[in-house]
Amino acid sequence: MNLIQQKIAGEIVLAKNPGASMKKWREIFGITQTELAQHLDITPSTISDYESNRRSSPGIAVIKRFIQALMEIDEKKGGNVSSKFGKSKPEAFETHDFPEPVDARAFLERIGARVITNKRRIKDMNIVGYSLVDSLRAILELSAEDFSKIYGSSTNRAIIFDKVGIGRSPMVAIRVTEFKPSLVVYQGMDHMDDPIARKISEVEKIPIALTSMDNERIVERLSRFETPL
Repeated sequence: MNLIQQKIAGEIVLAKNPGASMKKWREIFGITQTELAQHLDITPSTISDYESNRRSSPGIAVIKRFIQALMEIDEKKGGNVSSKFGKSKPEAFETHDFPEPVDARAFLERIGARVITNKRRIKDMNIVGYSLVDSLRAILELSAEDFSKIYGSSTNRAIIFDKVGIGRSPMVAIRVTEFKPSLVVYQGMDHMDDPIARKISEVEKIPIALTSMDNERIVERLSRFETPL
């Protein structure tokens, strides 16, 4: 297995909800249940049963077939998803994925973050990971193509910006780029009064939260997301 295959296998095996993890990766690769079922020569209902945990947890053989199918289908489509994981990313950011989707409220509680815009959108939000971004370096050094890589495997994630001044620049960068995160967190800020950042948040429907927790502590807290506090 290559690195991306090992990553997928590890997440599914270690996940409390293997079906949700399988669904997450199928959607990351942009593959429908029908496409996957046809490739594996099984029924779409079988895929649905695994993803909803109506079948017993998949064994190693099933997981290997599932991952191989993702790779082969992606290759037929040009290999865009697989190749994205193989590219090195700039040091201005690092991405982290969860084994399965996480409730946004639990995520924010874990890092001591307070939501200041679009609070209602947090209620039913789940995210699949987060990215830590050095906002100054990202804005000054990253091209539009590189900036899109902060989303890692999926845009359905939280982007945590540090070294933020008034809060405007990160939201402007998000506004003018194609991909949008589900949630933005400013690290090291007690308040954010910039009206432009707030307006962009409203227009793009992206909640902004603030945390005073440092990056090292954030990573430590989120690495234990599967264990009790």
